[in-house]
Amino acid sequence: MATRNDLCNAIRALSMDAVQKANSGHPGAPMGMAEIAEVLWNHHLRHNPTNPNWADRDRFILSNGHGSMLIYSLLHLTGYDLPMDEIKTFRQLHSKCAGHPEYSYAPGIETTTGPLGQGITNAVGFAMAEKLLADQFNKPGHDIVDHYTYCFLGDGCMMEGVSHEACALAGTWGLGKLVAFWDDNGISIDGHIEGWYTDDTAKRFEAYGWHVQSVDGHDSDAINAAVIAAKKVKDKPSLICCKTIIGKGSPNKAGSHDCHGSALGDAEVAVTRAAIGWPHAPFEIPADVYAGWDGKAKGAKLESDWNTKFAAYAKAFPAEAAEFKRRMAGDLPANWKQATDALIAATNEKAEGIATRKASQNAITALAIVLPEFLGGSADLTGSNLTSCPSFTHVDGKKPGNYISYGVREFGMFAIMNGMALHGGLLPFGGTFHMFSDYAKSALRMAALMKQRTIAVLSHDSIGQGEDGPTHQPVENTSGLRYIPRMDVWRPGSSTETAVAWVAAVERKDGPSSLVLSRQNVAGIKHDTAQFALMRKGGYVFSDVSGKADVIIIANGSELDLAVKAAAELNAAGTKVRVVSMPSTNVFDRQDKAYRDSVLTPGVKRVAVEAAHPDFWRKYVGLEGAVVGIDTFGESAPGGVLMKHFGFTVENVVATVKSVL
Repeated sequence: MATRNDLCNAIRALSMDAVQKANSGHPGAPMGMAEIAEVLWNHHLRHNPTNPNWADRDRFILSNGHGSMLIYSLLHLTGYDLPMDEIKTFRQLHSKCAGHPEYSYAPGIETTTGPLGQGITNAVGFAMAEKLLADQFNKPGHDIVDHYTYCFLGDGCMMEGVSHEACALAGTWGLGKLVAFWDDNGISIDGHIEGWYTDDTAKRFEAYGWHVQSVDGHDSDAINAAVIAAKKVKDKPSLICCKTIIGKGSPNKAGSHDCHGSALGDAEVAVTRAAIGWPHAPFEIPADVYAGWDGKAKGAKLESDWNTKFAAYAKAFPAEAAEFKRRMAGDLPANWKQATDALIAATNEKAEGIATRKASQNAITALAIVLPEFLGGSADLTGSNLTSCPSFTHVDGKKPGNYISYGVREFGMFAIMNGMALHGGLLPFGGTFHMFSDYAKSALRMAALMKQRTIAVLSHDSIGQGEDGPTHQPVENTSGLRYIPRMDVWRPGSSTETAVAWVAAVERKDGPSSLVLSRQNVAGIKHDTAQFALMRKGGYVFSDVSGKADVIIIANGSELDLAVKAAAELNAAGTKVRVVSMPSTNVFDRQDKAYRDSVLTPGVKRVAVEAAHPDFWRKYVGLEGAVVGIDTFGESAPGGVLMKHFGFTVENVVATVKSVL
């Protein structure tokens, strides 16, 4: 029978062998955290390798994702569908074992953890989701949502600012089912960290409201006792500070940055094998070690027990059980189409000339009634980006609800939302000023990378927002978001387009959406009902002329009205102008060529109008067209004054059109 030391050394051997074969990777963290991993995965983690997605499993997040061979070793050894041949292709093209853990590549990977700090922040989102769903679904004697979120993190995660944002909020929420293990090895890529990281981490987390313990990270009994103690604390998240030696077992490189981000080398691998008493060939695991790690039977029993529990719940509360299954599957309610068709029709009938942030709030108010999984929030700007509605109740971890005040934590908010979306059962959206999407860009990118359904509500979309000045006036931000693969960016030009954008964002299952919304009013437009479906294509012919147009004006947002008025003046003077509304370039670009050509007729000159950087629009207007845009920073003045000052007037649009003809 394999000893506990054998089980830990299997992680060390697999990690150093895979990194050595790839001649690339980070063997130090997996070798140093082997004991912590063995205690957690063999004695506490509730998971089922044969069904990695059962609803009430514990979630495990490897925030220090550079140590990815740790989780690949654990998944392989415990019985997930990750064969040794995949381990051997670590960091190679199309391998399930990518350089950092990638969501949906290998079974059992709960989230992509490349950028440091976002893993622990995702973990906070997972734990918040568990708490919210428990509040919504659990009944006396029927705790169908009852699991832990465990997270490993390193010094780099501790240094990244987003971890401070998230961990402070986790303390405020009292997330008793979040347990984090800090790999306190004192090493980062540049070497010993005492020259740049001297925080008293334990006291910092105590100040956040966490339960904090410190242990020897190589003492399995001490680690186990700490986990038991952490799980007894129900009203605080727990941090277990684990003092470890990076690369433990390597005679010449343990404890140094030499084993942090590079292979040990063939010679050092050989002496390490001898030092830890591992006589087996590379990638060879003895049968008794596999038996000691195998989690399939225990996992099947855990899931079976939960299924029995859920069956009793379904018998006592059939409606709630059906709703839980629907939400965890990510399906929309049965009355979704009927409700959203009515929303769009009613919005169009009113044709209100209001700011699209207000039109967005109207849509949220209607959708919240239909979507119990809707989870709103804002980074301290609820009254400005209008993300709340009467049916939302505020939640802070101490009382149930479906609207979160994240505080001034834009990056943390969107990374937490990623964790919530990954957990399942919730559809999170979060609001801030569009300018501050730059703070959160990496989290928005991660949502797109992982194809997660999150929605960013980004108000105050341009220089039109006015007096706050250039620090609050986005110029390049909209284009930046459009360049993120799989991010759908919507900048609607009417109340109806805003409602359509919301419906499209909710219905989308393969990526996030950003709704870029105005502070200033847009025109009150009553659309032809035939345009509703065309709006869903991202761009459509808003108004046309008989015969072939001389020029096409493309616009969106509040500038759509400028295009319409300029077209009217030009048409009256004999120039045939088609107006194209393009609320989402991303969605438009996915349409087939025939549709795109039917909207933007080849060979016809084009002018784009958007209160943003002009360069993005060159892909549509070409070098022979023109863009009415802004390639400088804004100024502080009322929005209308600024729009005129920077050339967003009917007169300038008309002049620009004439210049290209």
